[in-house]
Amino acid sequence: MDNLKTLLSSSRNIVFFGGAGVSTESNIPDFRSEDGIYNTISKYGYSPEVILSHSFFLSHMAEFYDYYKSNLIFTGAKPNKAHLALAELEKNGVLKAVVTQNIDGLHQAAGSKNVLELHGSIHRNRCMNCGQKFLLDYVLNSAGTVPLCNKCNHPVKPEVTLYEESLDMDVMEKAINFIQKADVLIVGGTSLAVYPAAGLINYYKGNKLVLINKSPTPYDSKANLIINDSIGKVLEEAIMCS
Repeated sequence: MDNLKTLLSSSRNIVFFGGAGVSTESNIPDFRSEDGIYNTISKYGYSPEVILSHSFFLSHMAEFYDYYKSNLIFTGAKPNKAHLALAELEKNGVLKAVVTQNIDGLHQAAGSKNVLELHGSIHRNRCMNCGQKFLLDYVLNSAGTVPLCNKCNHPVKPEVTLYEESLDMDVMEKAINFIQKADVLIVGGTSLAVYPAAGLINYYKGNKLVLINKSPTPYDSKANLIINDSIGKVLEEAIMCS
């Protein structure tokens, strides 16, 4: 913790790269957990990766939305200590960007402005035919299982990157640019096992790579500082005292 506090207090260009572990502390379950996978297969007969694929969305739209609304959308979730600490760092001018694999919008809810959402957001939805945009409430309050456009009656799709779909290259390029220029890269709440997002860490060439995760990651050998603990607890303590 002392080393982390020193890094934070001496840096003017920090980038944070986070994953599902940041949101689980807001009581949003990780669908890739053992329980998540088991429960999904038991109920739907498919793994989460299959249900959240582009081809499944097109061929089983009702089942997709049943799973999506129940397992990826948590309207009662609030920003936790990690989200709030990162927003404070940005407010102080030292955190330049949050790069996230999460789709819940909690970083923005906490006050972060420069958030790069690698996998999109549940809060953005678009008609597959006419391109009309819709907010999350429209999807949740639609009359049928599958939300339909109020202009052309075609299905509305979340602007969330599904399996088999490519990431938004504009967002990726911005993330790479921020990571390359960072003097401190903090990676937290991610197993660094989901690609291509996990590969972003390879663009960091500095010597202040911080990994904060409850369990080991494939990149631990490259880190300059490893803290195996709660991301919210660590960031709150480090930033309050830095």
